[in-house]
Amino acid sequence: MTGLLIIDKPQGMTSHDVVRRVRRLLHTRRVGHAGTLDPMATGVLQVAVGEATRLVEFLMGGEKSYRAVLKLGESTDTQDAEGTVLERRPLGDLDRQTIEAACLPLTGCIRQRPPMYSALKRNGVPLYTLARQGIEVERDERQVQINRLQVLEVQLPLVTLEVDCTKGTYIRTLAHDLGEALGCGAHLTALRRTRSGPFTAGESVALAQLEAEAPAQPPLIPLREALRGFPVLRLNVEAVGRLRNGIPPTVAQLEGELPEAGAVVLLLTGEELRAVARYAPLREEETRGDFVLLRVFHPPDA
Repeated sequence: MTGLLIIDKPQGMTSHDVVRRVRRLLHTRRVGHAGTLDPMATGVLQVAVGEATRLVEFLMGGEKSYRAVLKLGESTDTQDAEGTVLERRPLGDLDRQTIEAACLPLTGCIRQRPPMYSALKRNGVPLYTLARQGIEVERDERQVQINRLQVLEVQLPLVTLEVDCTKGTYIRTLAHDLGEALGCGAHLTALRRTRSGPFTAGESVALAQLEAEAPAQPPLIPLREALRGFPVLRLNVEAVGRLRNGIPPTVAQLEGELPEAGAVVLLLTGEELRAVARYAPLREEETRGDFVLLRVFHPPDA
């Protein structure tokens, strides 16, 4: 059993809880997820099954979209509603125009300091474990890209935002930073991921529905479709033979438009994924082929 499930993660479960449920449902240990959601959050969670677990690193790189609700005037230790309120401040004369103006500096390429209540590790220990012990450590800021930060609704003290961003963005921290920019503090009260890479909430299946209706024939997305959006090249018979021996193809053995050097591409026979590779023309470290093989798949009939 191989493919990708698009799960609508329910509130109150960790991403690993979902993985454990899918493992029991499908009777396989080869299950993993691509992109953690906090327990408070709901929405699109990509769950890889079988051979699709080898594609997780490629699935995680896509842009994410969120709908977030934050409460102004209160800061918490976790930067969300599950934490302890640390400070309350008056809102002053806030209006929608002021909030939208404060969003502008938080759009584009910005730097975030990851929260202490996160799964990042220090010397092998998750930061949230240290935070629960009252220990705070230095965290390096990291660069993220906020492609869109739109105010949808203002009903003070609540503000609803839509966010398009790169992987690794903490929406909790974005809410916290917006509150600090407004001078009143803020924390996240609700979060829903509406898109992960090319997959939207409209394509997702509720975990309860999956358990009730489709344990025998789950709605698995094939490997090739799971990587929709990547450039595609098709192999001729000679190239397929080379792949069986772990040898990357040459450009002459492929059909399709070549991408830029360094791009990750899908190598197909028909619509079946045979390999994920990096285009590396004239590479110096090896004279065989024009690609670096990243993942190779051997269909049962190969």
